Amino acid sequence: MLSGGSTDGWDEPAPRGPAPGDGWDRDRRRPGVRLRRALRRLTHRPGRPSRADRAEQRRARARARDERGLEPPRAAWGDILALLAAVVLVVLGAANLAAMGDVGATTTKLATGGLGLALLFLLAARRIAVTPALAWTVYGTTLALLLAVLVVGREVNGALRWLAVGGITLQPSELAKIAVPLVLAAVLTRGRPTWRRFAVALPLAAVPIVLVADQPDLSTATLLTLTTAAVLVIARVPTRYLLPVLAAAVVAAPLAVGLLRDYQAARLGTFLTGSQSAEGPGWAVRQARLAIARGGWWGDRTDPVHLLAARYLPERQTDLALASLASGWGAVAAALALLAGLVIVWRCVLGARAPRSATGRLLCAGFAVLLAVELVVSTGGNLGLLPVAGVPFPILSGGGTATVVHLAALGLALSARRDGARRQLWTPAARSSPRLARTTVAALTVVLVAFASFGAGVVRDPVAAAASVDQMTRCVTIPAPRGAVVDRHGALLAADAGDRGIRVAPALLRRDPAAVDRLAALLGRPPGELHALVDPAPDTVVGLDAGTVPGPVGETVARAGLPGVVVVPAPRRSYPTGPVLAPVLGWVGLATPRQTALHPDLDPRGTTGRAGVEQSYDAVLRGVPGEQCYWVDPVGRPMSAAARRDPVPGATLALTIDLGMQQRLVADVAASLSGSARGAVGGAVAMDPRTGAVLAMASWPSHDNALYGPPLDTAALRATSRAPGTPMINHAIGSALPPGSTFKLVNATANMITSTIPPERVLPGGGSFTYGGHSFGNWRVLPAQNLVDALAWSNDVYFYQLALALGPETMIDTARALGVGSPTGIDLPGESAGYLGTPASVEAAGGTWYPGTTVILGIGQGPLQVTPLQSARWTAAVATGALPTPYVGMAVGTGPGAIALPHPAPTPLPFADRLGPVREGMRAVVTSGTGRALADVGVPVAAKSGTAEDPSVPGGGVDDWMTAVAPADSPDLVVTALAQRPETGTSRTAAVVAATMRAHGAGAP
Repeated sequence: MLSGGSTDGWDEPAPRGPAPGDGWDRDRRRPGVRLRRALRRLTHRPGRPSRADRAEQRRARARARDERGLEPPRAAWGDILALLAAVVLVVLGAANLAAMGDVGATTTKLATGGLGLALLFLLAARRIAVTPALAWTVYGTTLALLLAVLVVGREVNGALRWLAVGGITLQPSELAKIAVPLVLAAVLTRGRPTWRRFAVALPLAAVPIVLVADQPDLSTATLLTLTTAAVLVIARVPTRYLLPVLAAAVVAAPLAVGLLRDYQAARLGTFLTGSQSAEGPGWAVRQARLAIARGGWWGDRTDPVHLLAARYLPERQTDLALASLASGWGAVAAALALLAGLVIVWRCVLGARAPRSATGRLLCAGFAVLLAVELVVSTGGNLGLLPVAGVPFPILSGGGTATVVHLAALGLALSARRDGARRQLWTPAARSSPRLARTTVAALTVVLVAFASFGAGVVRDPVAAAASVDQMTRCVTIPAPRGAVVDRHGALLAADAGDRGIRVAPALLRRDPAAVDRLAALLGRPPGELHALVDPAPDTVVGLDAGTVPGPVGETVARAGLPGVVVVPAPRRSYPTGPVLAPVLGWVGLATPRQTALHPDLDPRGTTGRAGVEQSYDAVLRGVPGEQCYWVDPVGRPMSAAARRDPVPGATLALTIDLGMQQRLVADVAASLSGSARGAVGGAVAMDPRTGAVLAMASWPSHDNALYGPPLDTAALRATSRAPGTPMINHAIGSALPPGSTFKLVNATANMITSTIPPERVLPGGGSFTYGGHSFGNWRVLPAQNLVDALAWSNDVYFYQLALALGPETMIDTARALGVGSPTGIDLPGESAGYLGTPASVEAAGGTWYPGTTVILGIGQGPLQVTPLQSARWTAAVATGALPTPYVGMAVGTGPGAIALPHPAPTPLPFADRLGPVREGMRAVVTSGTGRALADVGVPVAAKSGTAEDPSVPGGGVDDWMTAVAPADSPDLVVTALAQRPETGTSRTAAVVAATMRAHGAGAP
C-alpha cells in the first residue's frame, strides 16, 4: 500500500536507454546453466542451430523490429481482432434494425457506425499519445455540452438529455463516458502527492455525474460513478482515502432512492420481486426472454409475423437490443456480439501495460472496465438477471452518439497502446501496472459466461417459445358439433338443432366499410342495425356475437369469406322425444365451476352436458372445439387472420333404450297416476337382467328439456322447477320410497341363505300378528302358509314371524348383498343411494330401534327406502342368480363400425343355488296369487307385488309397486313399476308391467 504523500507508480518517468548488458547475460541468473550447456553441446547435431542460438535469433529480430518502430505480430493481430470486433458489432446493430423493418434507423446506424469506425481507424493508425491536454480538451467539451443541454436541450418523455444541431441529435451524457476516465487519468498520474490528486479527481468526476443525473439519466450517472470508482482503484489510490468515500456512499444510498423517478423505482421493484406484469417494467423483462426463446439459435426474421413480434419488445433499439438481435438473427448472433464485446474489453485491458504515458495506461484500463460493466449490465437486463437499468449494449445498440463515442474511445485506447509499443527502446515500462484491472475484467467475464449459459437455457425453453406466439394471438372458439344420441335401433333421440352463430372481429370488418353492409345483407338485417353493433365495439374484440341464424344462412356467410367473420355451430340442442326421455337424456348448458374443476379439459366458455346422458357421456358427445385465431398487436388489436383449427365433431352415442318400449312405458306410468293426488310421482324401469342394459326408464311427472334453450326459457323453467311432483327429477333412480312387500323377496332370500325356517314349514296365518303388546295387521286374513304360498299371497303375518326369526342383522346383510342402500352404479347422474337403516345408524341419528322395527322390516317398512331401479336390480338378481350393474350407454357410433362401451358383468351370487323356493314363490304370485294380472301377457312371468304405507304420498295414499321377470325360467326382461295412488283401490302398477311384458313378448330385446 502506498503512503499518503507518495507519488510512486503513476508519475511520468524520465526517458532512458536500454539497460547495459540487457539480453546477453540472462543465462547466468540460474545455477546449473554451464552443465546444461555442456549437455546440449554433446547432443547437438551439426547443421542445426541450438536452442540458445534460436533464442538469440528471436531477440535479434525483436531488436531490429523495435529499431524500425514495428510491433510484435501478436500485438498487431490483437489490434486487428479488436477492429474486426468493432466492425462486427456495428454490422450486427444494423442487422438488428433491418430485421425490424426500420429502414430509417438502419440507415442512421450505418451512418453513425461508419463515422465511428472511421474515427476508430484514424485514431488507431496515427498512434496518438494520450496527453493531459487531450484529456482536458475532451472533458471541457463535454462539460460545455452538458451545460448547453440545460439551456437549449430537447426534452423527450420527461428527460432533458439531447441537443439538436441541425438535423443531428447528440446525447452529451454518452461523451461523459470517455471524458470522465480521461480526466481522471490525467489528474491521477501527475507528480503530486496522492491526497492532492485524489482531492482534485473527485470533484472533477462529480460535476458531469451531477449534470447527467439532473437530466435525469440515472443509469448513465450510475455507470459514471462505477467507472470513477474503478479508475480510482486501478490508479492505486490508497484504501484509507477510498474507504471514507465508500462509507459515505453506503449511507447516502437509501437517500438516493428518493431521487428515483417512478419508472426507475418500478424497474428496481420489478427486479426485486420478479414481477412480469404487462402493466409495468416487468413486461420488458418478460418480452426480452420471450424474444430470445422465439428466435432460437438462428432467428425468426424470415417468419411472416416477425415484424409484429418485434413490436412486443420495448426499447428494442437501445436497452433490449441484444434480445432483439437474438429474436431476429438467433442466439448465435447474440453470442457473437458478446464475444466481440469481450474481445474489445480484453484488448484494452491487456494493452494497458503498453502505453508510454501513465495517462494512456490508466485510460486503457478504465475504458476496459467501463465496457465490461456495460456488457454485464446490458446482458443481465436482457435476461432479467439484473434490473433493466437503461444501459445499452455498447456499439450494438441504436444510439448514434453512444456508437461514435465508444468507437472513438476504442481508437484512442488502441492508439495509445501502439504508441507505447513503438517507443519501447527509449520509454521504460511503468514502475506500477494498473491495479486489479485484469482481475476485475476477468471476474466480469466469468459473470458474462454465466449469463450466456442462462441464456442458452432460455433459448431451449419450449414453454417460453410457445408463450411468445400465444401472446400475439387472440382466438375465437369454434364449438364442436355435438354428437347425436340414438336408441338401440338408430332412432334419433338428441341432436344439434343446426343453427349457426356469427362471430365478428370489428377492427378487421371495419377496414372495409362495404363488408359490414354485405354481412347485413347476408344475415337479412338492416345495415344500420349491424353498424350500430359493430361500429362502437372496441378494436380489441375478436368474438363479437352478431346473432344466430339458420344453418343454410350460416353456410352462405361462411362462403362469403368476409374479413373478421367466423361462423360457428350454435349450442342449441334438439330433443324430438320431449318429456318422454328428458329425465334420461338430460340437457346441455354452460359448464359450472365444479365441472371445470373436476375436468380441466372443459372450456368454461363453452357448453357441456349438465344432466342425464348428456352429462355422463359428455366426453364422447362434445367433441374437440376448434378455433379461429388472429394476430394482434401489443395493444390487442387484431391485425390479420392467423391459423384456423377446425373442430372435431362429437361422436354418436347409441343407447340401450328401445324408443318404442320407452314411449309405451312412459304413457302407462302417466296413466297409472290418473286420479292420484296432485304431486304424486311414478317411475318404472325395464331392463335386461342378463346384462343390466336398460331398455326403458320412465319418470312422471316429466319436463321438456327444450326449456334449457338456448335461449333459456326462464319463466317456464322456474314454473317447472316449482311444479308439484318435482318433474325435473328422474324418479326411476332419484326418488327413494318404502318398497313394501317387494322387499319380501330379500327376506325370503335371507331365509334360504341361513336356513332359519325350512321353506316347506307352514307358519300360522290370520289377520294380524301380536308381538310385545303391539298388533301388526295383515292386508287380509290368510291361512297358515309355507314360504312359496306366503310369497304368492304376500302374507304379512308369515313375514312378521320370519323377520323375528332372522333378526335385523341377517335381513340387513342380505339386503346389502342385493344392492339395497347403495347406488346401483348406473351411468346416469343424480342417482339416490336409498336408505337402509341399522340399529346402530338409527341410534346414531337419535332414534330407537324397537322390537317392532324388526317386525315391520320383514314386510319392507321401517328404516328402508329404495328406488325403482334398486328394486328391479334385486329382482333380477333373485331370478337369475347374478346381480347386474344397470347401464344405458351401449356403443359409440352406429353400424358395423360401432364400438361397444365396456360395462361390468353381473356379479354372481354365492347363494344362487339356494333360491329355488323364492323363484317358485315369484311364479306363484302370477299363477295363483296377487299378480294374476300378469298371467295372460303371452310369456311366463314371475313377479312380486307390494303396497307400502308412505306418509309423504300426497293426499295420504300409498306407494304401489310391481316387479316382475319374464320368461320366468330364463328371464331376459325385468320390469319394475312404482305409482303413488290413493289408499283405496287395486294395484295400478300391475297394468304397467303387464303392458310392457305383453309388448315385449318372449323374444330378446
